[in-house]
Amino acid sequence: MSELFDMQRVAELGNTILRWLAANVFVLDNAAQLAIVLVALGVAVLASRWVPKTLPQPVQLAPLATLLNALRPLAQTLIWLALTWLALLVARAAHRPSHLIEIAVSLLTAWIAIRILSLAAPSARWARLMTWAVWWVAALSILGLLDPTIAMLDSVALETPRLRVSIYTVIKSALVLAVLLTLASSLTRTLGARIRTSRTLSASAQVLFTKSVRATLVALAVVIGIHTLGIDLTAIAVVVSALGLGAGFGLQKVISNIVSGVVLLLDQSIRPGDVISVSGTYGWVTALGGRYVSVVTRDGVEHLIPNETLISERVENWTHTNSHTRLKIPVRVAYETDVHRAIDLCVQAACGTERVLAEPECRCLLVGFGDNGLDLEVRIWIGDAHNGVQNVKSAVLLRIWDRFREEGIRVPFPQRDVTVRGAPDLPPPPPPPPRSDAGFP
Repeated sequence: MSELFDMQRVAELGNTILRWLAANVFVLDNAAQLAIVLVALGVAVLASRWVPKTLPQPVQLAPLATLLNALRPLAQTLIWLALTWLALLVARAAHRPSHLIEIAVSLLTAWIAIRILSLAAPSARWARLMTWAVWWVAALSILGLLDPTIAMLDSVALETPRLRVSIYTVIKSALVLAVLLTLASSLTRTLGARIRTSRTLSASAQVLFTKSVRATLVALAVVIGIHTLGIDLTAIAVVVSALGLGAGFGLQKVISNIVSGVVLLLDQSIRPGDVISVSGTYGWVTALGGRYVSVVTRDGVEHLIPNETLISERVENWTHTNSHTRLKIPVRVAYETDVHRAIDLCVQAACGTERVLAEPECRCLLVGFGDNGLDLEVRIWIGDAHNGVQNVKSAVLLRIWDRFREEGIRVPFPQRDVTVRGAPDLPPPPPPPPRSDAGFP
């Protein structure tokens, strides 16, 4: 313990530290490098003030402008990194020490990569994972331990005659796959937003393109990740083909629904917003899925109808090519009614109802002589079937009922007249047999 607090040993240790600092830290080259980094920071701060807060978005350069606007908060750091990179290239060309500048470049690159990946990450968990990975790589690179660490991880491997998988390749593949899936998700959201704003594509085509882009990008990311692992893609293709053949027999219905969904998207026979009636279900199409179509009824119940049903069965699409829909409303009046006057009243009541179109015009026809009265049929047109059909019929019938009561027109109801004709006199029935009190033997 006395040796630990020996003043001579403490002084020697302090002198050693000072000599190391004087030889490695407090030197002119290091001071110059630090000054270069600080000057680059000052220039970046001044230059970032001239960057506009929002860049214009011309139609032909809208994607580029959107990307630049997203990188606007990183303008100062990007300018600092560019100036530091330029200083590093000049120092290397002049064969001057550049260790501190390299450290600054590594830290700035790691910081920018973390910010960009955090913005594109689909969740906070992915953002934290990628942040830790980038910082570890940057720290190992600054300390000069990146190459030895890679060599150590690559030495622990599982080898076969045709495959070698090490810890390093697994980690690298996982990181590559995570980054590619993140980029695929971000690109899908961006392209999906752009596709949805297109006026030349229908709603079904927009859904098809968005899903196709997402599936393609995800598949490409998985293939690249597997290739990074060192697995032969030819063998995987053979295995996938065999599995696909077996799945084709076991998942016929699922595959049929998927193919039917693609057909619906291509021929545009069913689109989001259409009013359809199929298999006794009447409602609005809210979404086209890979396996089913979502139809919401007036009751608020969402029916998931398989795509195969819409292909194989009869479907009534009320808004496929024309939003105008004709409704037929039966009306019955008594036989003693002035039919011509009743027809005029029905037409007047129907034309005065809200949501009934003036063109094509309303009509009322005598369609039959019923058992209890004259059968009329009111024919009207509406242009918003998605707002309901029965409510329009109810409104028309109420107006017709009011007009009939004003004019004294009677709506008949079933009546039956029973006529009992006289029957011939019949002899009185015989008296009942005497009742025995003896009971059963």
